Amino acid sequence: MIEEMRLRDLGVIAEATLPIGPGFTAITGETGAGKTMVVTGLGLLMGQRADFGAVRSGATQATVDGVWLVPGEGAVVERVRDAGGDVEPLPDGTAELLLGRSISREGRSRASVGGRSAPAGVLADLADELVVVHGQSDQLRLRSAVAQRDALDRFGADPLAQALGDYRAEYEGYRALAGELERLVTEHDARASEAEKLRAAIAEIEQIAPVAGEDAELTQRAARLAHVEELRGAAMIAHGALSGEPHLPDVTSLIADARRALERAGATDPALEEFAGLAADIGYRASDLAAGLAGYLADLDEAGPHELAALEDRRALLGGLMREHGSLDAAIELLDSGSARLVELDDDDDRIARLTSEVAAAEATLDAAATALTAARKSAAVRLGDAVTEELRALAMPDARVEVDVTPGAETAAGRDDVAILLAPHPGADPRPVSRGASGGELSRVMLAIEVVIAGVDPVPTFVFDEVDAGIGGAAAIEVGRRLARLAEASQVIAVTHLAQVAAFAGNHLSVVKESDGSVTASSVRRLEGTEREAEMARLLSGLSSSDAALEHARELLALASAGN
Repeated sequence: MIEEMRLRDLGVIAEATLPIGPGFTAITGETGAGKTMVVTGLGLLMGQRADFGAVRSGATQATVDGVWLVPGEGAVVERVRDAGGDVEPLPDGTAELLLGRSISREGRSRASVGGRSAPAGVLADLADELVVVHGQSDQLRLRSAVAQRDALDRFGADPLAQALGDYRAEYEGYRALAGELERLVTEHDARASEAEKLRAAIAEIEQIAPVAGEDAELTQRAARLAHVEELRGAAMIAHGALSGEPHLPDVTSLIADARRALERAGATDPALEEFAGLAADIGYRASDLAAGLAGYLADLDEAGPHELAALEDRRALLGGLMREHGSLDAAIELLDSGSARLVELDDDDDRIARLTSEVAAAEATLDAAATALTAARKSAAVRLGDAVTEELRALAMPDARVEVDVTPGAETAAGRDDVAILLAPHPGADPRPVSRGASGGELSRVMLAIEVVIAGVDPVPTFVFDEVDAGIGGAAAIEVGRRLARLAEASQVIAVTHLAQVAAFAGNHLSVVKESDGSVTASSVRRLEGTEREAEMARLLSGLSSSDAALEHARELLALASAGN
């Protein structure tokens, strides 16, 4: 429920506070005073697209703030907290929620939810839970088949919602299976070609049997073999120096002599013992180095031109794999991933057979769900038609009859039904779609009757009606006012109206008053009571707020509304 709205620099409104509260609030005012800006401001709080031209002339930005009373726990509070905001708990178990929106003349828009900045989309999410707005555009929307089906589904309540949910689940499952089957059949030849190429590639890789890092190792080995004589000469010189040439002492023997001399002298000077240990370590390392070089020379002796040729052949094979797959690692990886992919591709024919069977089963289940949904809609359609017909009798359309027609339609996520609301405005007339058979005033009353009926099974916290009483007057207008008051017994109702017959039934009457200082026109909002309300009602009736006849008629209307409530 909207407790209060504050508008600043929106349209002709410089600054205004709207005390709204529970029940039925009527908003009236002279043409051009800014009544529509109230609905525009509410639209901004609902996350609707901003009209940056609505910023008041001379101002840099317009702001709208709203104070809402919401349940202390539930979907609304959870969404607010998900967005980083919070609510203020109240003693009665409800909570106070602050929503805000600002728009600048330069095209910037900002929203706040529960005291924190948030995307405007969060406001739109909350609006789905908080408000239903009806204006002239919504009367036009009621002419669409989709809107009429949605109205029927809302009226059908839980049984129809369950049938629709079951259908949608089956529809999504069927579409997924059918889509997969269609893809496999369409791509069958391409996938078969892919399998053939993949099988050949895997066979080639398996035959070559590459090892990770083998290409780098072979490159190094090839460089070694290409310089074998140079390497052999260097290794022989180093080995000779370590192990000794004929008639020359070797390094290991000389180091051993040094070690023994140091060990003998160490008995006299302990400082030499440390040097003896270093000499021993060097001797061990020299022996290891000599042995390693001997092995290296033996390995070089075994290598020859035949090994280099074989190595180059192997490198050529690996090079082919690397050119084809990008790298040796990629070729090796293909053995694992490609094998799994090949198993999948080779299973295509069996998968198509399985999916064909699954699609047939899913289609049968979907048919059953669609039949159940149609039955639920037809049952609800009869009840909705009868209830709206009864409501129209109280809205000065005593001879009108409404039927809700459910016929086969295209298959969509919403079912296989076309829904049409038909109106026979007088006896003997054939029911015709409201899109062609209802005048503007009749359409207003049909829409109101539908909302009153649906509110009995699917209540909405707040209804906003923007001059939906256009095109009616007299007794019909009185009944519209009475029905809005009835709707306000279960929901908050806000109506922008130009009819005294409607405003009379409001428990809260707000007037948008236009003032001018000669340069800038601004509007403010006042709550009307007593003689002020009578004067506004008289103005609505006759255009003259001080006319005795109009004032008397206004008092009669207020008394009638009070007695009716």
